[in-house]
Amino acid sequence: MFIRHVTVGLFEENSYLVADEASGDAVLIDPGDDGDVVLRMVEESGFTPRAIWLTHAHIDHIAGIVPVKKRFDIPIYLHPADQPVYDAQSFFAESYGINFEPPPPPDHQLAEGDILTLGEHRFSVRHTPGHAPGHVIFHSGDIVFSGDLLFAGSVGRTDLPLASPADMVTSLQTIAALPAQTLVFAGHGPSTTIGAELRSNPFLNGTAYVKRDAY
Repeated sequence: MFIRHVTVGLFEENSYLVADEASGDAVLIDPGDDGDVVLRMVEESGFTPRAIWLTHAHIDHIAGIVPVKKRFDIPIYLHPADQPVYDAQSFFAESYGINFEPPPPPDHQLAEGDILTLGEHRFSVRHTPGHAPGHVIFHSGDIVFSGDLLFAGSVGRTDLPLASPADMVTSLQTIAALPAQTLVFAGHGPSTTIGAELRSNPFLNGTAYVKRDAY
């Protein structure tokens, strides 16, 4: 599997291009900002994405959608519980003075247990609310795209509108149950593994459970 990312925007979000090298099938996960940078990554890869998969709808994960859609006109996948978040990001951008072009409505709804195919690879969709009500992760074999659920040494914040510390606890238990060797591609910061986080991440190993600041 081909995986590349660029770190974009004010919040230093990781936007991923994922492809099955045998078939050429490719998707973008969370094109968060700096559409020109995301598109350059795509052009340099030689792959053409056929969909946008969103872990959730915060502005730092969706602000690059419009230039991608203009270039490729590909469908957007989002969990419906995050539609209110998606719709509110223009207000958030205006409140904080962030340049933001609202993306078009999502084309497909994600749900717990969905299987998304990428060539011969199959990604299971797990609904993991807490950081956002419609947050999901994408898991295939020994890799998982964790969005803002789990980071190296930390987790997503739970003091945002529609966030839920209680849901975050349950969602962290979900991702912690993946095999220790699972490679975690996070929405911010470096990649890690489930095993490393179980050993050292206080939000995953029982010494702390929720986070109320940062991303």
